[in-house]
Amino acid sequence: MPAQGSSLTLHASCVSFAGRGLLIRGASGSGKSALALQLMAYGADLVADDQVQIWQQGATVWAGPPAALSGLIEARNYGILTAAFVKDTAICAIVDLDEVEAERLPPLRYESILGQKIPAFRRVEGPHFAAALIQFLKSGCLDPDAKPHDTKL
Repeated sequence: MPAQGSSLTLHASCVSFAGRGLLIRGASGSGKSALALQLMAYGADLVADDQVQIWQQGATVWAGPPAALSGLIEARNYGILTAAFVKDTAICAIVDLDEVEAERLPPLRYESILGQKIPAFRRVEGPHFAAALIQFLKSGCLDPDAKPHDTKL
């Protein structure tokens, strides 16, 4: 982690796909590690599990693992597993497992981390959740000036 700029440690997990990081937040037992494992099965790389170091460099918010937890991920009912990991990634989006998405075509939502606006998603109940997150990471970050979905038909 670079010494410059603001930094903090969050109780969260983080994965990266094609250099785009997804910060996974939620209460203990909400499924952060389980979602990270699903995303890793789809090709994402582990950044950190349980604790994520966050820092800002310029206009970008970065994530990385604390040294003691590098390459480790909890698999409930299996134990602690080792995994290849990336040492840092730019955070492209946040997923909040404590909030359930109720809308079919939700509006674009953003949250601020270290003063930077980052796209935010809520938990989706369904087998396509992890696949949809991977597709988002594949296609890149949303333009902060993009318009919400037009739902008029």
